[in-house]
Amino acid sequence: MRITKVYTKTGDDGQTRLAGGQQVWKDSLRVEAYGTVDEVNALIGLVRVFHTEGDVACSSAAWMEKETQWIQNKLFDIGGLLATAPGTTFNNMPQVTEEDVLRLEQCMDQCQEALAPLTEFILPGGGKVSGFLHQARTVCRRAERVCVRLAKEESVDPTIIRFLNRLSDALFVLARWVAKTQGESEFLWERQS
Repeated sequence: MRITKVYTKTGDDGQTRLAGGQQVWKDSLRVEAYGTVDEVNALIGLVRVFHTEGDVACSSAAWMEKETQWIQNKLFDIGGLLATAPGTTFNNMPQVTEEDVLRLEQCMDQCQEALAPLTEFILPGGGKVSGFLHQARTVCRRAERVCVRLAKEESVDPTIIRFLNRLSDALFVLARWVAKTQGESEFLWERQS
């Protein structure tokens, strides 16, 4: 792909084109879906920026960098799929597979080996990296909800929804794991009686 000019002025009237050429309003559910996936991707980018401020030479930091970069690439794949008009296919179309969902599950399993079981809900926060992971998790849940709504109206690969569901879980586990590896406290929800 080669982009020679960022602005085209073709969207000034509130419409955009999906891959395949179909013109849609910018507030359509499909545009909302891939736009929300893009928000998650941007937050993962912030996670990577702040995480590299730490000790990136250690093996856990290198592993985290590799996994978050992979996640960002998969989110680009999902965005591309969601930005494609239903029924349209083209060469080298990105894919999201059950193996991708499994990789997220394996990531969580690996992190949870180092974590104590939960006894209560955790207040989102911690350090910068874990805080951004919690924020990415909540936006990922929104992306999942938007994709579920879209799937009620148009064709959406169900693997995309499974991936987003598993990703939000993985972001939660990664937030806990980062807090632990960086020596940050986790604050539990204190129920008021």
